[in-house]
Amino acid sequence: MRPSRLAWALCGFATTATVVTAALRILIAAASHGVPADLEAGTGDLMWALVVLGFAFVGALVASRQPANAVGWIFCIGAVAFSLSGLAESYAVYTLFADPGGLLGGGKTMAWLSVWVWVPGGVSLIALFPLLFPDGKLLTPRWRAVVGLALAAMVTLSVGIALTPGGFDDFPHVENPYGVAGAAGDVFSAMQGLGWLLLILSLIASATSVVLRFHRSRGVERLQLKWVAAASVVLVASFLLWEVWEGMAPLGIFAMVLAAGIAILRYRLYDIDVVINRTLVYGALTATLAATYVGLVLLLQLVLSPGSDLAIAGSTLAVAALFRPARSRIQAAVDRRFYRNKYDAQRTLEDFAGRLRDEVELDSLSAALRTVVAETMQPTDVSLWLRVDR
Repeated sequence: MRPSRLAWALCGFATTATVVTAALRILIAAASHGVPADLEAGTGDLMWALVVLGFAFVGALVASRQPANAVGWIFCIGAVAFSLSGLAESYAVYTLFADPGGLLGGGKTMAWLSVWVWVPGGVSLIALFPLLFPDGKLLTPRWRAVVGLALAAMVTLSVGIALTPGGFDDFPHVENPYGVAGAAGDVFSAMQGLGWLLLILSLIASATSVVLRFHRSRGVERLQLKWVAAASVVLVASFLLWEVWEGMAPLGIFAMVLAAGIAILRYRLYDIDVVINRTLVYGALTATLAATYVGLVLLLQLVLSPGSDLAIAGSTLAVAALFRPARSRIQAAVDRRFYRNKYDAQRTLEDFAGRLRDEVELDSLSAALRTVVAETMQPTDVSLWLRVDR
């Protein structure tokens, strides 16, 4: 089978499995009176479906256009593994709780499948994706040991979860039908712990590889890594806010998938500096205004009275008035600290504009203009032609 057809076939499987999962979730919600509260569908399930579809389509695009790039195939494997896990979980919940004995049965087997089948995709995305991004190649041949470590984690963790006796973490109401009791069960339980340890070690090594690759990168590769670095900040923030809303973490992962696709396919690749600039400015602006608003509300409530509507209204107006000046100051600070060339160019243009109002000597203006162009645009050569009407 041609690589492009295989990639889109995997995408089609993941998409179909996700659609069937959504249908089962609707049926589960309709019969939620028999479903344990911790197994009921929530908004987070919809967001995770978006993540799976993101992996599927981005993976298919990359794998079909760049078959030699392993990153595309990693995304496809992740989409298939997560979609199959979600489908098995939804089938098990429906068959065991929403409509006991419904469909074709085999609910316990599907529950067993759902708790470990995601591991190959998860390990590939967590450990192998950072190691191989953006061109699908290792930084040096020495990093093959990390690939072996990740594969060992994948096998050890899968077998450990699949054969450890007792209840499942995701299905505490179901006993593992294929768990091995006795001393062998203790071995498989230990394998599960070892698998997590190997995964953590491989993740640390992969992160180290990314840092080294970034320091050695130039040109297009550096821009590609910048896209993923920016998405990594969003990903970390989304996990920190997971308790606020369960859909935050999937959104962060989706941002990472989207950034990786843009970087590999080089779509609007050179816009990354604008994205980072706006993220820094508006992130700092949001934090500043939020802290100012909370501080003003508390202060005015102490001066006036607790729960005063005047305190809230006054704080809102004050924050609204601060928006433009705060944004300008933060933008200048970001440019001065992270985009020094842009900041220096702006200052040069401002100085030239001030001089332009007062200078009338043509030769001095010509020299000043050439100096400004050289400092701001940095061309290899500057020439100025003036048309003089006599």
